[in-house]
Amino acid sequence: MKTAPENPTQAIGSGLVIVDKPQGWTSHDVVGRTRRLAGTRKVGHAGTLDPMATGVLVLGINKATRLLTYIVGANKTYTATIRLGESTITDDAEGEIVQTRIAAALTEEQIRASIAKLTGPIEQVPSSVSAIKVNGERAYARVRAGEDVKLASRPVTIHRFEVHDIRRERGGKVQDIDVTVECSSGTYIRALARDLGEDLAVGGHLTALRRTEVGPYTLDRARTLEQLAKDFEYLPLELAADALFTRRDLSEHERSELSFGRRISANETEEMTAAFAPDGTLVALLKNKGKEAKPELVFATAS
Repeated sequence: MKTAPENPTQAIGSGLVIVDKPQGWTSHDVVGRTRRLAGTRKVGHAGTLDPMATGVLVLGINKATRLLTYIVGANKTYTATIRLGESTITDDAEGEIVQTRIAAALTEEQIRASIAKLTGPIEQVPSSVSAIKVNGERAYARVRAGEDVKLASRPVTIHRFEVHDIRRERGGKVQDIDVTVECSSGTYIRALARDLGEDLAVGGHLTALRRTEVGPYTLDRARTLEQLAKDFEYLPLELAADALFTRRDLSEHERSELSFGRRISANETEEMTAAFAPDGTLVALLKNKGKEAKPELVFATAS
């Protein structure tokens, strides 16, 4: 990890900031705060977290914002609490309760059987108050305006849906389930809570959500905004790319060719590859095109 220079006139480098997002903050709020802490406006995020949620939010600063598009599609892992017996308008605890059904009769076996149905490749209808655009307008804005929004289902994959604890609350009328979910990009955990409740015919919503992993970036690397304000740590561009992609070490001739945007000999893998100069500088991201490797992004251009 690197830290921001103490001298505010000295330019900060490029890299990823792994933030432990606080509850109640939007992802945009975190980006704004990070811009001020880093002293640069070139800050972006790799996928939002709802205000209610906490945990890993990956931000890119300066040249590393170009990596974010490759992080957005990474698998994510969450810990969550699902309440069975109550449905809300937002499918989470931030929305008003719209229906209550007694969940006292549910057995652990029934709950686990329904969870099994929601594990693996599934078709999921996102929450109607998501940020998905409908005819150019965010779905949540249409819902707030009183419109009945119906979103199309989309394929997602739930790699792991693990139950840790099941508790009866409110005299047994509702049941709270602590779970871990590992899933593909584009999965809505509150929609998963909603669908679990509907499959069990009692309704359900999300009461707590914490993202613990985004691709290779985990909570143990994350820093709170308070910690970043005291010591602005970030993962340098080269280390970030090395964690995301297959590595290729270049010759000086290959480095020169790529710096001009030219193709070089093919990679050993068909996956996106991070190409590094002999001095360790990230030069480009490469993808095979036929018998050659083409630079998809060039970070170190010819001077």
